[in-house]
Amino acid sequence: MTTPRVSTAGMDAGQRRLAARHLLASPILTASRNPAELELVRRHAPALKSMFATQLGYALVVESTFARLVKAPLPASAPVRAARRGTGDAPFTARTYVLLALACAALLAPGVGEQILISALVDQVRADAAEQSVTVTDGIGDRRQLVAALKLLVTWGVVTETDGTLAGWGERPGDEALLSINRALLIHLLPSPLHQYGAAEEAWSRLAAEPPRRRLRQRLVESPAVFRAELPDDELDVLSRERTELARHLDENFGLVLEVRAEGALAYDPASGTGGLTDVDFPGSGSAKQAALLLLDELSAATPSPDSTVVIDGHAVPALLVPWARVGTVLGELATRYRAVWKSDYAESPDILRTEVVELLSALRLAQPTGDGLAVFPFAARYQPQVTTRSAAGQTERDAQ
Repeated sequence: MTTPRVSTAGMDAGQRRLAARHLLASPILTASRNPAELELVRRHAPALKSMFATQLGYALVVESTFARLVKAPLPASAPVRAARRGTGDAPFTARTYVLLALACAALLAPGVGEQILISALVDQVRADAAEQSVTVTDGIGDRRQLVAALKLLVTWGVVTETDGTLAGWGERPGDEALLSINRALLIHLLPSPLHQYGAAEEAWSRLAAEPPRRRLRQRLVESPAVFRAELPDDELDVLSRERTELARHLDENFGLVLEVRAEGALAYDPASGTGGLTDVDFPGSGSAKQAALLLLDELSAATPSPDSTVVIDGHAVPALLVPWARVGTVLGELATRYRAVWKSDYAESPDILRTEVVELLSALRLAQPTGDGLAVFPFAARYQPQVTTRSAAGQTERDAQ
């Protein structure tokens, strides 16, 4: 049998798609942290710049030591994915974001070179904060939040701990640390200079000016799912008239599969684990993910009627509203049943389990908390177990899809 040949054009297209996926998953790639991914992006930089600009309206900056994909702001209805202090740690508070902005401004202050001592950086942060009537104290709380903000810059490759550690200074302010600054990358963190906006809301004005095809692609690439009720008329028209073309673009450029339903649409990634586009692998390992999947299973017995809706952010969207008492009962039973293998905190404090599960389901656009209960969206049906009968063994198995 003759082995089929893969054309050079086909290989290039596959590599460009892989490079685009790397950028969507990690909009900042650096030579020190992502050498292979950065090399792939640099190899296809012209084509990637053109594709991202035309398809999504994103700017791609590619330098010898980094690549930065500058995305457009998403609409308010998009799921919130807050920055976190570490893997699985608490999300950033408003205070942490303020300190992150102040730290970036301090690193760009006149006279700051390629390196800076943490003490000098903190002095600059406090001086800039005072000008804006913001108080930054020397208390352990502010120090830890500032460390969290700076560690995010370390993760992005903007700052490197050259001598000493941020964590050490955070616990012992007398300790010193020398930080190296990637200034070339630092200036590209924001999509546009903030001084051109009079109010925070104006930063989203660029989104409304985009053509409807581009806005819809942005939604589908960045959000797990979108409801028809959330889409303006021009985007609904694109979804209806150009569905086939839209599906082709999402597949060719990003390896996403478009699925259009009565309630809305989602562009899902058939790949999972390493190399996948999502920042949350689901289903996956971890107590919270297992609890979320089992919760959906338990709640799937109550199937909503086709006209069952819940008002979310001013839109009536298809959903099943499950009272909080029911959610708490199910999670409590699950925590007791799996006490031996789940985090001990879950059995001792059901509120911790509920908070983590609800945050996960909200990020995945499978459910959303309301004042009256948990609104479970139809998209969650994708993860409901299905019964498969195997006649040879005479057994019935439940497989999570």
